[in-house]
Amino acid sequence: MMRSCLTVTTKRTMNWTPLRVKPRGSQKSLRPKWKQATPVYVNWKVKANDRPYHQQPQFKKKVFLCIKKSRYSGNAIKTYKYNVLTFIPLNLYEQFKRAANLYFLALLILQIIPQITTLPWYTTLIPLVVVLGITAIKDLVDDLARHRMDKEINNRKCEVLLNGSFQDSRWRQIQVGDVVRLKKNDFIPADLLLLSSSNPNSLCYVETAELDGETNLKFKMGLRVTDEMLQEERQLADFDALIDCEEPNNRLDKFLGMMQWNGERYPLELDNMLLRGCKVRNTDVCHGLVIFAGGDTKIMKNSGKTRFKRTKIDELMNYMVYTIFAVLILVAAGLGIGHTFWYEQIGSKAWYLYDGLNYNATYRGFLSFWGYIIVLNTMVPISLYVSVEVIRLGQSKFINWDLQMYFAEKDTPAKARTTTLNEQLGQIQYIFSDKTGTLTQNIMEFKKCTIAGRSYGNPTTAEGVSLDRGKPVDWSWNQYADQKFQFMDHLLVANVKSKKDKDAMEFFKLLSLCHTVMVDNKDGDLVYQAASPDEGALVTAARNFGFVFLSRTQDTITIMEMGQEKTYEMLALLDFNSDRKRMSIILKFPDGRIRLYCKGADTVIYERLSTNTQHQQTTQEALDIFANDTLRTLCLCYKDISANEYEAWSRKHKEAQLVMGDREAALDSVYEEVEKDLMLIGATAIEDKLQDGVPETIATLAKADIKIWVLTGDKKETAENIGYSCSLLTDDMTVHYGEDVKRRQPPTNFRRARQTPEEPFFTETGKNALIITGGWLNEILYEKKKKRRRLRLHRLGRRPPSSNPGEPLNDWEKEMRQIDFVDMACECEAVICCRVTPKQKANVVSLVKKYKKAVTLSIGDGANDVNMIKTADIGVGISGQEGMQAVMSSDYAFAQFRYLERLLLVHGRWSYIRMCKFLRFFFFKNFSFTLVHFWYSFFNGYSSQTAYEDWFITLYNLAYSSLPVLLVGLLDQDVNDRLSLKFPKLYIPGQQGLLFNYKNFFISLFHGIFVSLIIFFIPYGAFLQTMGQDGEAPSDYQSFAVVTASSLIFTVSLQISLDTSYWTFVNCFAVLGSIAIYFGFMFDIHSAGIHVIFPSVFTFTGAASNALRQPYLWLTILLTVGISLLPVICIQFLYKTIWPSVGDKVQRNRKKYELQMEEKKKKKEPEPFQRGRRSRRSAYAFSHSQGYAGLISSGQSIRRRPAARSGANANIREIPLGGAENI
Repeated sequence: MMRSCLTVTTKRTMNWTPLRVKPRGSQKSLRPKWKQATPVYVNWKVKANDRPYHQQPQFKKKVFLCIKKSRYSGNAIKTYKYNVLTFIPLNLYEQFKRAANLYFLALLILQIIPQITTLPWYTTLIPLVVVLGITAIKDLVDDLARHRMDKEINNRKCEVLLNGSFQDSRWRQIQVGDVVRLKKNDFIPADLLLLSSSNPNSLCYVETAELDGETNLKFKMGLRVTDEMLQEERQLADFDALIDCEEPNNRLDKFLGMMQWNGERYPLELDNMLLRGCKVRNTDVCHGLVIFAGGDTKIMKNSGKTRFKRTKIDELMNYMVYTIFAVLILVAAGLGIGHTFWYEQIGSKAWYLYDGLNYNATYRGFLSFWGYIIVLNTMVPISLYVSVEVIRLGQSKFINWDLQMYFAEKDTPAKARTTTLNEQLGQIQYIFSDKTGTLTQNIMEFKKCTIAGRSYGNPTTAEGVSLDRGKPVDWSWNQYADQKFQFMDHLLVANVKSKKDKDAMEFFKLLSLCHTVMVDNKDGDLVYQAASPDEGALVTAARNFGFVFLSRTQDTITIMEMGQEKTYEMLALLDFNSDRKRMSIILKFPDGRIRLYCKGADTVIYERLSTNTQHQQTTQEALDIFANDTLRTLCLCYKDISANEYEAWSRKHKEAQLVMGDREAALDSVYEEVEKDLMLIGATAIEDKLQDGVPETIATLAKADIKIWVLTGDKKETAENIGYSCSLLTDDMTVHYGEDVKRRQPPTNFRRARQTPEEPFFTETGKNALIITGGWLNEILYEKKKKRRRLRLHRLGRRPPSSNPGEPLNDWEKEMRQIDFVDMACECEAVICCRVTPKQKANVVSLVKKYKKAVTLSIGDGANDVNMIKTADIGVGISGQEGMQAVMSSDYAFAQFRYLERLLLVHGRWSYIRMCKFLRFFFFKNFSFTLVHFWYSFFNGYSSQTAYEDWFITLYNLAYSSLPVLLVGLLDQDVNDRLSLKFPKLYIPGQQGLLFNYKNFFISLFHGIFVSLIIFFIPYGAFLQTMGQDGEAPSDYQSFAVVTASSLIFTVSLQISLDTSYWTFVNCFAVLGSIAIYFGFMFDIHSAGIHVIFPSVFTFTGAASNALRQPYLWLTILLTVGISLLPVICIQFLYKTIWPSVGDKVQRNRKKYELQMEEKKKKKEPEPFQRGRRSRRSAYAFSHSQGYAGLISSGQSIRRRPAARSGANANIREIPLGGAENI
């Protein structure tokens, strides 16, 4: 009898049940609905213990021309980019792919040409080498770390079955088809098919921290046939199965294959696989067959490059550099033309200017053009990109070090997982948030239920009298009860204890039997492992009401039913997934009855109820009431099945297990046949509390003009209720529903219904909010099916008729529909999308990015949020109850939603302000420096002679002016963090891009033109017909160069001082230090000693000491600097006095605001969170996690039979899966 039960277990049971393949003809009648399933390419063959098999010609692939190699990768991995021979050429190639580096290389080549060079080659070479060297050293350090890691991993040891016995071998020597032996705490060297283990039923526990970041243990199991027949070394050596499976891919959640052995075929799934990167835990020994090795493993397939995200400032900065290129070429061309005319009219006629070269004027103008390209090259800042990266790195460290974003309860600090997006945090316009686990805690508590039309959960006496306030139930009568579990309705407990309410008994029996919770016995203590917090809460509730889940085997479930231990035979377990939204179990009772228990979302359960079921209306009313209390609901039902009906269904199910196409669709189709005509028992209601600080955070972000959209899989009532409870929706908002909007303005006529595109959708005054469902959204985001066929028909000039009347007629109409949806939604203060799939979440984000050109941020905590996180401009992961997939895909990560407020309003705003200020000043100082050559050209015949000394040009951006502006980019802040949070309106300039745009760029350009004009012409006028104190004229070229250079350094240093809002010792030291470095270097470079050593390189001998001993020239420098800075001081004074910004006002009253905040902090009393507001609506949800059905139905749910369970001291603990590290 047991064997017959084993052959009909569902979905995952196939992993160990031998199933004989029937002739092709016999399969047709059993595949009516799913024979059109999408084919999966099963073209990967692995022969156990047969290395020569994989070297056959049919398994070769062409590499280059006629050179072929095996399609099966070796197990050695290579993640490094360079080796000793390729580092220099390959790194230089990568760096010169950047336009700026390539530009300066071209300049260097030009400077080598004698006819056009105007500057020594080292003036370009030294900055270029410094930039290339810093980048190369960074790349080298990173690659050396990869080399060390690869070497360490490839040389790890494990036991491989060779020549009939297990031998020590290194990982890099493992090949596909090898059988390996792993021991406790060993890392898994390749993707293995689990054959057997030391645990009963070949259960193997693995930790997947390196794979998905989760530290809780997962369960894997071998096929029953391999478990029974492959335990000994000799048996493993004789193992010769052939594996047919899918080709290597990056799907961590899916594997499809078939094992052929001894004339039988056995279906394989992901639960049979041990993936590389995992670690064996709580399992002494296990054996596996290598299916994928090295680069073919799933973890290596997932190590590809992720989509590179760039900030708006990055894009703007690149366009500005291109603008500078264009300006440079135009200026150089104009000066070249000027030299042509000058030579024709003056130069060719002046005998003392003859240079011995018989070039005509046009050719000389051409050479002058290239000469000015070299002279004016510093308009394009070579050190800009390196400086930006340094600033971003520092800002990322500040986020990591912020103790106010550290969550002590879980020892989780904030983490900036990227260094390229910090300033984008100061420009966010739209936030897309998940609900469960992001806004809520994802910690579930069983609060209420409805059974046979009667609701329970409010404070009630055992006699049924309602109370305003009640005491929690005393669970002392139940030795297995969880004393932390609180329930206020004594009537339900009394009904269950009396055993007279058969519906209540059936209700809690279902909760104790229909689940995928795993249980393990540890020192007499039963530990529950729940796939989701929902399931853990429901099983805990059943336990407290006297229905205690104790243990399970491959075909039985044992529960303690009101003090009596009963064992039910499990015939099938139909697991949950996000499409089915339900799970079922088929049990054989001790009296021989066969019954199906099912629990799931009300939308799917009500569609499958029998016409004879009772209490539908009252249960629906109860569900609405529970939703008003923000509770997550599930419907429970059952169905009695005859033996004949079950046998017929099990045959179809076995056939579906062998489908090599879309196996999940085939199984779902078979599940549909049995999950119908169900009888309703009742519904559960679970509370998922909001995280701390969520309402305050959302309210603050809304004041910063950031619009928040909640994208959730829950139903509409849930989303609306949570929206009110977290302050996303407020009482002064008009809430619009998608179906109402559709009724007023059908999606196909959105654009046509409006007379002009600018006309608003909502004509009512006041705030609006929009709540839409996934089904309604699907009409907007209509995705074409059978795309290839449509493309072919379009090419032929035909189009298939639309089967859906709501389907857009063409791409233009589809785009118009999407634009109108985005316009309508963006008019609202808040948008909630419910019942949406992960793909729809990502689509919504991409639509707003595409049509609004807005900066978006997505935040979530689960695997279903990964797509949305990757699509947004910035992705934030919350390390919550649903594992680490979201964190690993994110750009920033922390533990609580409330930290988002500080991330954006403090770190994001500071980063944006700092970067903008840095870029504005960087461009200004380079224009001021370079354009002096332009003014000088009018007095030197446009001959491309430089106005400065060569070494000053070389060191200006490297040493003389880099540190002060770099520190402003790292440390500056207009107001402190507390005021940034107190005044969210300070965030708005970043959203509007007011601090750095083309307007600011041209202001910097004209500011630079003005300063360069002053720096050149005031010294020029002062030097004109001047006599020094010693009777000699100081108006020589070298003295002029010293005075202009000194004036420039003073002006630039004092200008950055005027722009600095937050002074520290470091800033002060940098400004004074830069001036000191300039004079120190200048006197050394102009000294006679260095001229003697390098006479051709250092030619300004004594120029500085001679010029700067003249008081007249110091007065000239002072006058130049004063006139350069005076307009800036006046403009800043006028702006801050007459037209102050919000930031200026806050700065002016900073001390007053800080004093008010201190006083308020002393007086403030913590207010309890108010529940039961009239604005609260409704809620519903169900876990999106797939359960352990396959493991359960395969018999691998426990490692040993639990010890005696009687006795008052027996404890049962329930630990959600996400929180357990060890079992």
